[in-house]
Amino acid sequence: MNFSLRCHLCGTGFPPTAAWVCDQCLGPLEVTYDYPAIARLVSRELIESRPKNLWRYREFLPIDGEPRTGLHSGFTPLVRATRLAERLGVRELYIKDDSVNHPTCSYKDRVVSVAATRAVELGFSVLACASTGNLANSVAAHAARLGLSCSVFIPDDLEPGKVAGAAVYRPRILAIRGNYDDVNRLCTQVADRYNWGFANINLRAYYAEGAKTYGFEIAEQLGWRFPRHVVSPVAGGTLLPRILKGFNELREVGLVNGELPSIHAAQSAGCAPVVRALDEGLEFPELVKPDTIAKSIAIGNPADGFQVLRSVRSTGGSGAMVSEDEIIEGIQLLAETEGIFTEPAGGVTVSATRKLIERGAINPEESIVICVTGNGYKTVEVLNGRGVEPIRLGRSLAEFEALQTAATPAPVGG
Repeated sequence: MNFSLRCHLCGTGFPPTAAWVCDQCLGPLEVTYDYPAIARLVSRELIESRPKNLWRYREFLPIDGEPRTGLHSGFTPLVRATRLAERLGVRELYIKDDSVNHPTCSYKDRVVSVAATRAVELGFSVLACASTGNLANSVAAHAARLGLSCSVFIPDDLEPGKVAGAAVYRPRILAIRGNYDDVNRLCTQVADRYNWGFANINLRAYYAEGAKTYGFEIAEQLGWRFPRHVVSPVAGGTLLPRILKGFNELREVGLVNGELPSIHAAQSAGCAPVVRALDEGLEFPELVKPDTIAKSIAIGNPADGFQVLRSVRSTGGSGAMVSEDEIIEGIQLLAETEGIFTEPAGGVTVSATRKLIERGAINPEESIVICVTGNGYKTVEVLNGRGVEPIRLGRSLAEFEALQTAATPAPVGG
């Protein structure tokens, strides 16, 4: 075992059990590694020789034995977005597209693969989570694959597609009257009382490590180099700091050299505790009550908010919040330029990127990666008739030809 736990705030060390807060200062726990040992084991060639899933980086992940699930998760496309780049007025733009992650079409399949494997190693028989939707889908799917009992806790106003995306795996679904922060508070009590393995509570330190693989893949897919900018959505704060941690680890063991990217935070204006804290110079985000169509990132009290703020500031990044209309515009812009249908969180990152470019926080001549973390087919109701409506015709060729004639412009000048 080359990993242990350490308090992110005071540095106190802990054994790698199902602990999630420091008993000295109540700070969050994170996984630390023996990097010199990892450097002796890994190489670019070794990683590239392995199957194209998140476990190709297994030396950087906190498990004792073999992976138990996620054998087809990760290594999602890094799409060179030339048409979107033209619309945004930038030179080099990529979409890291976890909307096609296996098996539940979101980045959560990365973090759950690690959390579920570690849950089995620690002897949990029940896998659970507090979720805004995507995590419930992923926990239910991976629990089914492992044969674990599963309970998912969700807000009672969740999108129907995401409820169905969990229900198909037949977990126990508990819809709680309240928002995500209310759900998470209840789950913290349940985890303590019943000794269940909650992916994002008592297994959170391990779960969060799965998010690093998003960053590892960006660097590998760019030819073992860093982009100049990364724009990430922020919900509970798991992803953004771990992208940075992943980049730092690649430098630590000598797999990638060069300047770290500036990492930027994207949020909906209806739930933007991190971006507001950046704008106001706060050390910790202040609690907000979510009110946004971007439900997958509607977390008013982000567990890792402090780490997000520190990560953004340490890299010279910034933050942007976008309106509900701008979220829809971002979804449509990505779809019509690159053929990628994202959920509202992706609409947030696309529109936030546009804002960051317009105000000069991102140089249009520098390389940019936009993080898309979930699939739009789960949240089709947010478009609410804003797409192209079908033209209804009968079966005859004459009707079609009449339509074509009406749509053809008359010649100029008669």
